[in-house]
Amino acid sequence: MPVGDSMTIGSSGEHTWRYRLWRHLCATYGGPFTLAGPREALYDKATDSPASYAYADPEFPRGHLAGWGEGWLHMAPLIGEAVRTSRADILLVSLGLIDLGFYTNAEQTAENARAFTAEARAANPRIAMVWLPVIPNVRAANDEPFAAQVARFNELLAKTAADLDEQGSPILLASVPQTWDIDTDTYDGTHPNANGEHRLASAFAEAMHQGWGLGGRYAG
Repeated sequence: MPVGDSMTIGSSGEHTWRYRLWRHLCATYGGPFTLAGPREALYDKATDSPASYAYADPEFPRGHLAGWGEGWLHMAPLIGEAVRTSRADILLVSLGLIDLGFYTNAEQTAENARAFTAEARAANPRIAMVWLPVIPNVRAANDEPFAAQVARFNELLAKTAADLDEQGSPILLASVPQTWDIDTDTYDGTHPNANGEHRLASAFAEAMHQGWGLGGRYAG
């Protein structure tokens, strides 16, 4: 189940990194799988609502738990029911930018990641998770205090992943794409363009391949 903010839900006309990852797993994973979640829509900027199904390629399992403007704070109360109803066994989580930008500081956001984990495990004690650190955006490039909060949160997220990792319910920390460039990987300094979608999909694919032997190397 992909779990995330605007970078994960995507908007009208996009493929999304969810689609890119699905295509990758179709080519490299030998067993049955699907993308699951209680939501399927894209965000429609024209109506300011998650009401669009205008995917660039709609023919893929579009389930997710992602929302424009949502973060760990918003997803922690929702994840338990989402896991139970979708029967998800792996969560691919990209959250934090919204929290730090509008709602909570680094320490509070890390506590919400812990709450999220507890709720997910209450629904499925063997749930596995891959967490992507916050990718600095155009605001971080121009707002030093915000950039410091992003860096601090990413440190805390790594510590939280290590603290909460369990053999029966593992947590992998993915790597921010080393060559991520807000000028070439996003269309507005934050949200991924097609190139950025591939880089985000690759981050999750490489973590699962290296950590669990799931799938293969990401070829784009």
